[in-house]
Parts: sequence; C-alpha cells; structure tokens
Amino acid sequence: MKKDHPSRREILGQSAALGALAVLGTPGCSKPAPQLSCSDVSGLTPADVQIRTALAYVEVSMENGKSCSTCLQFLPAGPAVCGACKVVKGPINPRGYCKSFAPKPV
Repeated sequence: MKKDHPSRREILGQSAALGALAVLGTPGCSKPAPQLSCSDVSGLTPADVQIRTALAYVEVSMENGKSCSTCLQFLPAGPAVCGACKVVKGPINPRGYCKSFAPKPV
C-alpha cells in the first residue's frame, strides 16, 4: 500500500526536531557577532592621541549607564560602525566611554 501523506508520528517527530532547532539553534549556523573596534588612531596627530589618552577613552565603558552612544558629544555614523566625538578625535565606539561624558538630555 502506497502512503500519500506522512503519518501523525512522522509529523510530530519533525515538529519536535524543528522546535528544538528553533530554541537551541545550531552551532554551525550561528557566528558570534564581531566586536566593533574603533582603536585605529594612525591618522591622528600626536596632540589628538594625547587628548584621547588624557580623557581616558576606552572602547567599552565600565561605567554603569554611561557610554558614548548616550553622550551629548557623540556623533553617530550608523548602526554597528564607529562614530565620532566633538571632544575626542578619531573613531569612537558607541559602547565606549571617556572622562568628558555628558549625558544627552532626556
């Protein structure tokens, strides 16, 4: 006898497998998101590098609730790209922080 339709058991088995993939994902299909690096200061003058250092700019903020993306001085360039700053020269990571942080008005 030829089967035209899958059995209920086959459908439930396939549904369970697809559900597990949806919840757990597959190791080969997901890649970790690349970390944004905004540390290339090769185009800056020594004075600009010194200001960047004096203001203790870091790529990833350790200050709770304070990051470049929420700073009044930050000039975003788009999603997942380095921005700029009115105070610190060079590429600025939206997740970064420096001593010149000034919160954007709410």
